[in-house]
Amino acid sequence: MNGLGPTTGAGAREGPRASRELYLAVLTWSFTVFNSLRVVAYLPTLWVIWQQRDSSQHSILTWLIWFGANLSMAGWLHEQAGRRVNRAVVVSLVNATMCAAALVLIVAFRF
Repeated sequence: MNGLGPTTGAGAREGPRASRELYLAVLTWSFTVFNSLRVVAYLPTLWVIWQQRDSSQHSILTWLIWFGANLSMAGWLHEQAGRRVNRAVVVSLVNATMCAAALVLIVAFRF
């Protein structure tokens, strides 16, 4: 025995399965936390543009690309999930919405 746990029998099969379940749980929570923070991270930019009524420091092209990336990711995830809406699809749509809000503000104060 090497101290790392069972190497044969039922215990050996449970080790990788338990490790995979732990990994998936950590990955799910990481996705949830970081993408929730990402949505909140848009708010200071939106607030500053609104308060200053000046969007000259913000690139329309950059925000358009981010909007397209998030929207196309939502579509891709939707298709990969068998045309079901799941958490990842919703998060991508919310991120696309935040990018669209930034675009609207930038364009409104630019022109």
